[in-house]
Amino acid sequence: MKIPYIPEDAPFNADQRAWLSGFLAGLHSRLAIETPAVAAASAPAKAASLHILYGTQTGNAERVAMDAAAIARSLGLAPEVAGLDDIGMDELAAMQRLIVVTSTYGEGEMPDNAQLFWEALSAAAAPRLEGLRFGVLALGDTGYDGFCQAGKLIDMRLEQLGATRILARRDCDIDYEDPAAAWVGEALPLAAATADSDGIAVVAQPLAAAAPAREASGWNRKTPYPARLAVNRRLSGSASAKEIRHYEFDLGDSGLTYEAGDALGVMPVNDPALVHLLLSRLSADPQALVGDVPLEALLTTKVEISTPSRDLIAEVERRAGNEELTHVLRNGDKEALDAFLWGKDICDLLALAPEGASSATEFAALLKPLQHRAYSISSSPHAASGSVHLTIASVRYHADGRDRGGVCSTFLADRVAQDGTAGIFVSQNKSFRLPADNDAPVIMVGPGTGIAPFRAFLQERRTRGAKGRNWLFFGDQHRASDFIYEDELAEMSRDGLLTRLDLAFSRDQQEKIYVQTRMRENGKALYAWLEDGASFYVCGDASRMARDVDSALADIIATHGGMTADRATDYIAGLKREKRYLRDVY
Repeated sequence: MKIPYIPEDAPFNADQRAWLSGFLAGLHSRLAIETPAVAAASAPAKAASLHILYGTQTGNAERVAMDAAAIARSLGLAPEVAGLDDIGMDELAAMQRLIVVTSTYGEGEMPDNAQLFWEALSAAAAPRLEGLRFGVLALGDTGYDGFCQAGKLIDMRLEQLGATRILARRDCDIDYEDPAAAWVGEALPLAAATADSDGIAVVAQPLAAAAPAREASGWNRKTPYPARLAVNRRLSGSASAKEIRHYEFDLGDSGLTYEAGDALGVMPVNDPALVHLLLSRLSADPQALVGDVPLEALLTTKVEISTPSRDLIAEVERRAGNEELTHVLRNGDKEALDAFLWGKDICDLLALAPEGASSATEFAALLKPLQHRAYSISSSPHAASGSVHLTIASVRYHADGRDRGGVCSTFLADRVAQDGTAGIFVSQNKSFRLPADNDAPVIMVGPGTGIAPFRAFLQERRTRGAKGRNWLFFGDQHRASDFIYEDELAEMSRDGLLTRLDLAFSRDQQEKIYVQTRMRENGKALYAWLEDGASFYVCGDASRMARDVDSALADIIATHGGMTADRATDYIAGLKREKRYLRDVY
């Protein structure tokens, strides 16, 4: 029996080959799958089913799940891929082999498309699962307290319900590709082995040579496309407290494609002024090698030098003798630690420790890799042919005598010259799409830069010739200076594309008015739209706005639908199951 191989001419990029190499390494080291005698019979062997379920907020877990499914097929399994919320408990109870790939949202929460699944799984009425063999791959970020918490909870609950692990859970940090590939390389052969032990023939076949369509361009997080920045225009007025900018990147001959609802990953370059300040603080030679990279280059393009990592915070506490920092760390007071770190960057922390406390190599080892920033795309590819648009607020503030700025937002605003380049790649978000039915109504809630994907949605519906009604709730602080895309929205209203536009400018009157205020004021009409089949979308700040909008929506449904609070909650759950309540929040 041949072990699956990667043909030399197979059009896989470096990331795909890493995945497949991890799989083959796991396959070769753990076991050799032998073809059962039944496979020699004239009747075709029945492929064993493998369910691969994902929970995702930005699309990473879904991509991992789809890649794992492609590899599982090469092994002779029959994978079925679905979002966690698409699966009911009866379906789960009937499964025999399960792989769960899930990210964690915020501070340890389930991603949007896994919340309903988790509520059912964690309920007292959840079914026993003694016949299920499972494995959990968790994606997360050690910068958050609830690192991989969603995966940990699902893994623990499946065990409590009697399921048996195929392989121990793996928790992956932001650079998840290699550890995820290694885990999949171990888990899938074990899943195939359990299929074989059930008497189902599993025959390894050579890997298919077709690369997934999403990788057709070859540009990704590790190899971003150097796109020309064709437009950098300020949208907010000079009197605004915010600086919101409109960007347009020329896609050139990149082959990059996207859909309305997707995000664009941008690879930033760190502020040279902050790099030089760090070098001065460390009294380090800019050309000193860390591994095979000069320190200055490392600090500029390879590591995060603004937000301190947990390892760096712990090391500074150990060396600094700062009573306040020691107190909050040793008492595990998260709120106090957040307050202590508010407005501080790595330079501020280093100032607490004695000079020369760390060598350049020791210091670099405490830093996290520099990550891309993902922004909701604000254009439809059909309306912005050959380009992709972003709508970004530049983060700027002054603290302790220094001007500070967002890593990527100021990189784009200040340091990428007109016609300069920045590394970009498309991040698909299949969980945030317009309804396929062009006649279906759409309700969009997007204050501030949350308008970005809805500008794309409206452009998309125009190019589709969609007849469905469109309702947008938008707002910010002041109408005179913060009404971004005002001319475009006015035109969309005049030509009938935008059926309703409700505005909420919070600081233009004594009583603050927000988008959720306008929702409540128009609750009867909003509920009627939902009853007519409208999809409800939210984009923007997750910590306050999205929660307040969710609360307002529940109240509106209860009030105008004549429901109890519990029934309104069930109604919203139904919207989520039908993919009619979708969020793009951060």
